[in-house]
Amino acid sequence: MAATLDKVKARARGASATASVSIAALPLDRILRGDCIEAMRGLPAASIDMIFADPPYNLQLGGDLRRPDGSHVDAVTDAWDQFDSFAAYDKFTREWLTEARRVLKPQGSLWVIGSYHNIFRVGAMMQDMGFWILNDIVWRKANPMPNFKGTRFTNAHETMIWASMGEKAKYTFNYRTMKTLNDELQMRSDWVIPVCGGPERIKRNGTKAHPTQKPEALLYRVMLATTHKGDVVLDPFFGTGTTGAVARRLGRHWIGCEREAAYIEVAEERIAHALPLDESALTTMQSARSAPKVAFGQLVETGWLTPGATLFDRKRKHIAHVRADGSLLSGADTGSIHSLGAKLQGAPSCNGWTFWHVEHEGEVKPIDALRQLYLLATED
Repeated sequence: MAATLDKVKARARGASATASVSIAALPLDRILRGDCIEAMRGLPAASIDMIFADPPYNLQLGGDLRRPDGSHVDAVTDAWDQFDSFAAYDKFTREWLTEARRVLKPQGSLWVIGSYHNIFRVGAMMQDMGFWILNDIVWRKANPMPNFKGTRFTNAHETMIWASMGEKAKYTFNYRTMKTLNDELQMRSDWVIPVCGGPERIKRNGTKAHPTQKPEALLYRVMLATTHKGDVVLDPFFGTGTTGAVARRLGRHWIGCEREAAYIEVAEERIAHALPLDESALTTMQSARSAPKVAFGQLVETGWLTPGATLFDRKRKHIAHVRADGSLLSGADTGSIHSLGAKLQGAPSCNGWTFWHVEHEGEVKPIDALRQLYLLATED
């Protein structure tokens, strides 16, 4: 019995040492310059916890896109999105997916975002390679670009495929965290999030630094749902560093692959300014009702309220701090804006939107005021 126990311990030490070597060998929190396929080939096998990929969409745009008034639309016309044929695009997709599968841990997961131009081709190849599709998430844009020609429906969404390594493979899904983020309702597979705009949209010399910059709220939700603090997230198409900035805020490690020097410069500057959240804000709920149109978590993931922000009741008798998943912490008590408010008052229920207040632009306001501002900002 003792000998058997010693063997078990020895195997555990060996596995731990192997895991440590893999982590030590990784270029954590760095951008790998150059082609993503070659960059991934340099990473150890089974070393990455989650991959978020925003590959070229192969949009096949024919000529300039112009508004009815004749002004030019800043669309994706860059060389990196252009392929000679579907066959060329498929070859490229198979190659990067092959490396993605090699570097993912057995319990890792892959996210790929795309439009109708490419996502069905990518999804079929993923299935052919053995990935198991867990969800297709519809990112419904709260403020999509209109269809100026009026010849088709307005493209108001993109699709994200979330997949595990196989049908029986284990994977990370922080179900309760997502439920808390959504005001104690199950998180659905249709996500209404505005496209990048305002101060979040990075510009250089008055023009967009990247034509397809993704909103941080999107990556915030993906990362909070399917990774843990300290996990390693790989983005093979790093662009201006949305994945890296959100990973740094949420206490995850990141690795990016990018070949465009202009994007790398923007990404490095952006990530350097992304402030990590403190430990108490990062600790998310393991358990957790609802606003009619907007969940409290949406205010957090879109930056209207930052994790660590202080909330209080009108008389400032109760103080609470916002955490990354939209839950609140008050002393040793945690809960949603509603459940924690009720608990602190010893009441059967509480409307957290009107109970909790925050200092905003020099004024004390109920957090419902921020909700209304958010709704106004995201109106079409």
